Amino acid sequence: MVAFALMLTGVVATGRSSGSELRRTPVVVAVENARTSVVNIFGEKPADTQEERPVKGMGTGIVVDRRGYIVTNFHVVDGVSEINVTLAEGDTLAAELVSSDSLSDLAVIKINARRPLKEITIGTSRDLMTGESVIAVGNAYGYGHTVTRGIISSLHRTVQISDTQSYRDLIQTDASINPGNSGGPLLNIDGEMVGLNVAVRAGAQGIGFAIPVDQVMDTIADLMNTQVTTHTRHGVETAEGEPGQEGIVVKSVATGSPAGTMDLKPGDRLTTVGGSRIHHRLDFERALLDYRPGDSVSVGVVRGGAPLSLSITLAKADQNVDATARAIWDMFGMKLRTVPSDRFQRFHSQYSGGLEVTDVRAESPASRQRIRRGDILVGMHVWETTTLENVSYILSNSDVVGRDAVKFYILRGGDTLFGYLPVSGSVRR
Repeated sequence: MVAFALMLTGVVATGRSSGSELRRTPVVVAVENARTSVVNIFGEKPADTQEERPVKGMGTGIVVDRRGYIVTNFHVVDGVSEINVTLAEGDTLAAELVSSDSLSDLAVIKINARRPLKEITIGTSRDLMTGESVIAVGNAYGYGHTVTRGIISSLHRTVQISDTQSYRDLIQTDASINPGNSGGPLLNIDGEMVGLNVAVRAGAQGIGFAIPVDQVMDTIADLMNTQVTTHTRHGVETAEGEPGQEGIVVKSVATGSPAGTMDLKPGDRLTTVGGSRIHHRLDFERALLDYRPGDSVSVGVVRGGAPLSLSITLAKADQNVDATARAIWDMFGMKLRTVPSDRFQRFHSQYSGGLEVTDVRAESPASRQRIRRGDILVGMHVWETTTLENVSYILSNSDVVGRDAVKFYILRGGDTLFGYLPVSGSVRR
């Protein structure tokens, strides 16, 4: 009888062990792997008038670089005077806005982390299947790291969120996405990020949307270009490689740039930078974050199937562009950034390009004309403005010199607006 009782006890104990393992489902594992790469974002927008109170907001972000770079939605940080980030461990740190793109509703912020952060595992959105399981993680209503699950309901959705914001090619999911979830990851069952949660259909249940991760990565690579993050220039324009292909593809090389002097050619595939393997365009920019102008970096290249080892010496960011940017800031009180043409066409096919307003100085001519961050400058006088050099040409043109003001055209959401900026008188320093 004693032996029989012991045997039964052993069966029960084994049953408990088996049950615990059954509880660790793929969803649990996926959330555990991603949780520390997700942060909660809180901010405060100044009131428009003294009678109104500041507006408190919330959102979510994902860690894309161990040195403190975080991706979220532009609308989460737009107009926010103070950005605070709470990590999964509970630490709250101040963040600064690095760069943003209102067209794609994406932004990069940075915190000074006390230790290296865990980067989110990036998947791909090119092979997503309608009906497959997905998981949303976010700061829903301020409840940090809320987890919901569902399926992909549909792909390639075009959604008009408001009069000033629309999205194309979105992932639709029935995983609950609530206010505060914006900027958080949509994960597949393997714990890989396949989308960035962006919106929910007002008044509807079970209808949420996310930006495909391939689109996010492409934009973030531009927002984290070394000219923005470390003020260094490499002169390489890259494109993602084909599925299964090693590295990324060199799309073009600027004449006279560091890449141009190292004999890098369009069509080359970049596989390593400074010993780091390159899988995405973002990897290339991240690999250069610790280098400064004058530093030499080893670059692994595949050309015609043969591996090559080259070296690139980084330079300072283009001084001519910097001078033009300073002049625009002095004269109008706004900072501008070129929107890559391929991304611009995705949202505004009737224009060939534009310049995004990234900052506006208080009480400046731009501020008085109610130009605001996120607007896209598409023209001045009778010319398009696709680069800073265009603006420089326009302001020095004989048709403009001597005028009191120049007419400008901006895109805000789906509307084209215009106004007049003064071009005569003293320049503010």
